Amino acid sequence: MSRHAKATSSRPVRHDRLIQEQRHDPYADRGKPAEPAACPECGAVFHGGRWRGGATTPDARARLCPACKRMRDNLPAGIVLVGGDFDPAEKDEYLSLIEHTAQAERGEHPIERIMEIVDEDGGLVITTTGVHLARRIGEALQHAHRGQLEFRYGESENFVRVYFWH
Repeated sequence: MSRHAKATSSRPVRHDRLIQEQRHDPYADRGKPAEPAACPECGAVFHGGRWRGGATTPDARARLCPACKRMRDNLPAGIVLVGGDFDPAEKDEYLSLIEHTAQAERGEHPIERIMEIVDEDGGLVITTTGVHLARRIGEALQHAHRGQLEFRYGESENFVRVYFWH
């Protein structure tokens, strides 16, 4: 073989590695809604390529936002499980922190909301409409109370379970 000739590999090309599986979120819009659009249930406005809080215009089309769809179907994107031995005062402190975190997130991202908070077996179960809010709640609890924090994402990364205990 001449020194300018290229050597060919004897290994076959693995085409299956080139295929990227699409992540599918049934609550994400397939295409961007026509603007302006407003959710008739919560009042979120789709403008500038994303859902925002704020006033709607009279010409806005009615379009249910992803968070209201999830709430209607009772299908959360995040579940936060708070466990451990804590007294009623600590529980009130946790609830206050959780609500404060949700309010801060909703100010910036109105489709990230708490769906429900349930007192279950001495712990708390918080369901959310988005993975980011669930993660932020877990991080806020960790920062304030220095407990154990664990995240478990679903295969599609459109679902997360957050575990916090102390």
